[in-house]
Amino acid sequence: MITCLGDVLRPEAGVATVRLLRRLGVRVHFPERQTCCGQPFYNSGFLPGARDMARHTLEVFEGDRPIVVPSGSCAAMVKVEYPHLFHDDPVWHARALAVAARTYELSDFLVNQLKVTDVGAEYHGKVAYHYACHLRGLGLKSEAITLIQNVAGVEYVPMEKQDQCCGFGGSFAVRYPEISGAMVGEKVGCVTRTACDLLVSTDTGCLMNIGGALHRKGAAPQVSHLAELLETRQPG
Repeated sequence: MITCLGDVLRPEAGVATVRLLRRLGVRVHFPERQTCCGQPFYNSGFLPGARDMARHTLEVFEGDRPIVVPSGSCAAMVKVEYPHLFHDDPVWHARALAVAARTYELSDFLVNQLKVTDVGAEYHGKVAYHYACHLRGLGLKSEAITLIQNVAGVEYVPMEKQDQCCGFGGSFAVRYPEISGAMVGEKVGCVTRTACDLLVSTDTGCLMNIGGALHRKGAAPQVSHLAELLETRQPG
């Protein structure tokens, strides 16, 4: 599941996910009818629209294949919120539970399903990590850090307030720009104090928000999706 933000704003993360999974021996199927999971509707209280998009997603991803999502936010929407959306509809609730049971955020799939912590990546530099909020809802804690620390050449640098929200929150950043701006400003301070070369996260929304703020301040660190780091190989 590419996610709409990934498709439009960071397609390289989706490409890296496919390459990484194939390198690990996974055959990847990409349903072309997929679209937004409906989270923007859901977060804004437009439940009928969210249900329409959820029904479409459930139909598109029907089957028995694991569903890998390079986004904790969208994975949490499918795994946690879809069943809530259909709590009063037994048929769709059952379908939502079935899809939720085989949906995995990327680091979850790699570490907890494939049992892989070293994917053979190599990157020479200091790497910090931003823990995206929705990973909590998925019960994920150290999976991404474990993968980062096993990249050859990486010097992992812990970041203060690593798990504090960056202020994006989808429509939250649009509805409350002053609060969102203050939150990402604090996050940027935490990032720059690590003196890292690269900031890694699992969610395109976080990378867009933090990366934009870093760029506006002229700060040095680059930002990367976890999949992009894990697909990195040094020349030669």
